[in-house]
Amino acid sequence: GTKDLQKVNIKLRVLFQPNIENLGRLYETLGLDYNERVLPSIANEIMKAVVAGYNAEELVVKREMVSQEIKKTITAKAFNDFNIVLRDISLMDISFGTEFMQAVEAKQVAQQ
Repeated sequence: GTKDLQKVNIKLRVLFQPNIENLGRLYETLGLDYNERVLPSIANEIMKAVVAGYNAEELVVKREMVSQEIKKTITAKAFNDFNIVLRDISLMDISFGTEFMQAVEAKQVAQQ
């Protein structure tokens, strides 16, 4: 959730590859399905931490900054902790809970 306790859903696209120099160690420690085991958990952990620092309006207004913060943090953690190289990360979609969306619509109607 956001700093102002709004529920938020984020879709993230991640392009990655193993760090070739440590490929053997990666497979030994994490197995062949390393990407399915590691990437979703670190992505969720980091997105929750980053999103908690913003309120809902800031997530919309500062979307690029939020995206860069998520990208930088996930990239570092994936490489440093798991030997996974992230080639590209894109914030595909941000959506909010129905109560928040209804409040936004009501505000827009009231302003018209």
